[in-house]
Amino acid sequence: MITILETSALNTVQDLGRPGYRNLGVGTSGVMDAIALQVGNILLDNQMDDACIELQTYPVVLRFDTAATFAVTGIDATIDLDGRTILPWMVETAAAGQILRIGSPKKGARGCLCIAGGIEVPVVLGSRSTQLRGGFGGLDGRPLEAGDTLKTTGRTLDVAGYGALPPATVLDTVADGDDGRTIALRAMPATDYGLFTPESQQRFWDTPWRITPQSNRVGYRLSGAPLELHHRVELRSYGVIAGIVQVPPAGEPIVQLADANTVGGYPRIATVIEADLWRLAQARIGTRIRFRECSFTEGVAAMRPVNAYLDDLRMMVAHYRTSARCRAGMKSGDKA
Repeated sequence: MITILETSALNTVQDLGRPGYRNLGVGTSGVMDAIALQVGNILLDNQMDDACIELQTYPVVLRFDTAATFAVTGIDATIDLDGRTILPWMVETAAAGQILRIGSPKKGARGCLCIAGGIEVPVVLGSRSTQLRGGFGGLDGRPLEAGDTLKTTGRTLDVAGYGALPPATVLDTVADGDDGRTIALRAMPATDYGLFTPESQQRFWDTPWRITPQSNRVGYRLSGAPLELHHRVELRSYGVIAGIVQVPPAGEPIVQLADANTVGGYPRIATVIEADLWRLAQARIGTRIRFRECSFTEGVAAMRPVNAYLDDLRMMVAHYRTSARCRAGMKSGDKA
């Protein structure tokens, strides 16, 4: 069991999402940075879809009412356990009564507080994710508040002190902008790309779009020179997924994210590839992003380094845990 002592708005319980219900008007939800959650669950020997606390606003302070092994992934932030500084992306074990404090990130935007065994909230439509717009899932369908308690399995690992290299240091992704403050994202031209003027098509790829404060888990609204159509069109509604870049009448794009609408009708100019969605999730308000055109084949191939990174982590964790147990067994034998 853990108790939330201090939290800002919009921190929620999330897992990998709720697929398979978009035809009923139910969005996928789930963590914005799926890689961060998967890394945490691999480190803790969890099921890949075990739920975490997704952190979007800081600081966060909580108490472990029972002993628990945990890891904070997704961000580089100041984290301390009862005054002892601990590192992100590392496995730690807290004793009952210890207090964890997570400060504002120095890098990244969204963290995952993963607990061994996951967060125990009811499964709704196959997922523990919070659906804020629908008001269900997670803890009563709402953000976490001070005083909330969350049930955990009470499982602790016999080995700790190991961790993962953040994906940003490992994955072979397209380079960021020259100024170091622009995030480059690979995207494919979408169904309605041809409806835009050649000048707007080129401007879409050349513009460093700024993420505006009118952004949330539903989508990032971008600011830049408006994009124009050849002529005004009226489209039939179509299915929407995370990564689709829509252009409303004002001409400034919206990138759909984890809580994306299930249907939409604005022209689609591009789609951010799956392999880069985690990078978009870690972009802060005010950050500039630049889209880099890629083909469907290149977009599919871009998942190979991601999958290889996770597979390598699984092997490393298994090797470390086996070696640690062997060393512990040898020491016990020596004492005997």
